[in-house]
Amino acid sequence: MADRGAGGLSLPDDWPADPDPILALNRTGCFDWDLGSGLMHMDAHALEVFDLLPGEYDGRPESLAVRVPPFEAHRLDETVSHALKDGSEDYGAYFRVRCRDGSMRWTHTQGCIRRDVSGRPKRIVGVVRDATQELSDITARRILADEEVARRRQTSIVQSTTAALAHARTVQDVIDVLQDSHGLTHLGATSLVMGLVESGRIRLVAEGPKDSYVTGTRITRIDEPYPMSEVVRTMAPRFIESPEEFATSYPILWPHITHLGITAAAYLPLIAQARPIGALGLLYQDKTGFTDEERNVLVALGSSIAQSLQRAMFYEQEKDVAQSLQQAMLPRTIPGVQGADIAVRYRSAALGRDIGGDWYDVIPLPGGRVGAVIGDVQGHDAHAAAVMGQLRIVLRAYAAEGHTPPTVMARASVFLNELDTERMATCLYADADLTTGVVQLVRAGHLDPVVRQPDGSCRRLPVDGGLPLGLSADFGQLEYPVTTVELDPGQTLLLCTDGLVEQPGADLDDGMLALADLVRSGPADLSDLADLLCGAVDDRNGEDDVALLLLRRRSTDAPQSGGRLQQHVPLGDPEALAESRHMIRAAVRAWGAHDRADDIELIAGELITNSLVHTEGAAIVTLRVLSGSERRLRVEVEDSTSALPHRREAGTNGLSGRGLFLVDRLTDVWGVEARGGGKLVWCEFIVPART
Repeated sequence: MADRGAGGLSLPDDWPADPDPILALNRTGCFDWDLGSGLMHMDAHALEVFDLLPGEYDGRPESLAVRVPPFEAHRLDETVSHALKDGSEDYGAYFRVRCRDGSMRWTHTQGCIRRDVSGRPKRIVGVVRDATQELSDITARRILADEEVARRRQTSIVQSTTAALAHARTVQDVIDVLQDSHGLTHLGATSLVMGLVESGRIRLVAEGPKDSYVTGTRITRIDEPYPMSEVVRTMAPRFIESPEEFATSYPILWPHITHLGITAAAYLPLIAQARPIGALGLLYQDKTGFTDEERNVLVALGSSIAQSLQRAMFYEQEKDVAQSLQQAMLPRTIPGVQGADIAVRYRSAALGRDIGGDWYDVIPLPGGRVGAVIGDVQGHDAHAAAVMGQLRIVLRAYAAEGHTPPTVMARASVFLNELDTERMATCLYADADLTTGVVQLVRAGHLDPVVRQPDGSCRRLPVDGGLPLGLSADFGQLEYPVTTVELDPGQTLLLCTDGLVEQPGADLDDGMLALADLVRSGPADLSDLADLLCGAVDDRNGEDDVALLLLRRRSTDAPQSGGRLQQHVPLGDPEALAESRHMIRAAVRAWGAHDRADDIELIAGELITNSLVHTEGAAIVTLRVLSGSERRLRVEVEDSTSALPHRREAGTNGLSGRGLFLVDRLTDVWGVEARGGGKLVWCEFIVPART
């Protein structure tokens, strides 16, 4: 490079020191475009063609946008790009330039493409000239043909925009299509505004480019002197063909948008079902006037946008109704539970009008326990939601009455079977004692839960299961096995419906593995974790409802002797007696005393039965773990009678009298304590230390 020209661009060695005077006489300038750096040198005569002063051009082709209108620049870019790609050695094109005084003049450019040995283009050297006086009739017809191609291209853009609008579900989707850089801007519009009619007013919902919003026009009345208000009132489009017409027609608005350089505008009413639902304004910087064809194209575009908007508005209304109905049937608030942190989420299906039968529930239970429920009624309609609401209330009532988890599930199945419905439901019910960490799980055709450790590790928790609710009653298989686990402080139990794990074309087990991986890498905060899991469903556009419940056993700072479990056993309630025995068995196994589980359950049952039979009153049974030189499990049964028990000989065929004999033989130590108007019988078992 031997010299530097305008904009500081280094000139090639073969660039002439003195321009050809013949070129100057013909108002022709030269340019050299370095495709590697992107800089384009233009001599003084070329700058005159563009009506630019030397200091107004910095060597970047983009700087010519002040003189070349967007539509002309796009057509010129297409010509050059096509020549570069198809191996051409040169190209030529006519285009229009907007002069400093605002007038338009025709310009012609011709370029020679220089390539390296591999054929890759490196430079374009060419000329640009004022062609206003030189256009022949043939050239004019060719330009008109180019404009016809451009008009067809406009029509194509309208068609592609309409096709994109067909996939828009929400109002924001419609706005995104219109603001797409490959959408309306190719029609020549430099900015747009759109408003929707709401309660006799027009609310601005889209404007662009950024910062083109006019203060005070976010919400306007339909009777105000603004163009959008006018087209809504008259339901007729308004085409403004010059700045002078804009200033005269809308003197209040015009002073606020003069900085945008608007030369023309088209305001279109958005009409659906013979009523205006909004208005769209397209603003132009390099256009004056509208042909009949352009008007027809824009009116057709307005009609397509209106239909898409109405569909989107109906979709959002239906989705709001569905979500409101669903939320009304879910618990309004989650009760605070001592000893646990809980987070719940419900995410409705992606399809707006569908209402699902997914639900969650948290039920405070006596004795420091809590019931956690997750379930899913078959179907996605209002009937599924109605069945879900009834089933949730019934299951909650059975649990609150103190029934065992298998009984709660069996009764809920019978209830669903007796309803006038053919729907079934899956469900998982967890009865958790937060003092001891003992959790009893019953599953009716539902997904297994997931347990997350304090260190973030995660595993699927296999739970024995029975048939879905409704089906088990129909087939007479109401036995639901119980799976008992111990939830340590800091561990989190995750219950969810299948919408969280199901993915199109993927196996359910793979979905569970993916869920475990997501939980493992998720944040420690329960609320953040719940948001992350639901967000993952949104990312893959899941089309099923999702219900999610996270329960974390809270760590305690208070020193404890060990686990503790207590239950009230009323007189004359065989189910309560069976439930207490079940509670004892589950607690003993959870506390690691498997070897003595049968003995402890037998002795506790004897003490409870003895209390109920001989005192004719209720009993309170308590289990606790005592830590010391030896780990002991203590069983206490308290009643309201002060009469002390004593051993009796049962005889060969006696049906009673063996209770205290068994207590004495099977326990390591036992005793009786007076408690005011009653007594407490206790016994202890030495059990192995936890490993």
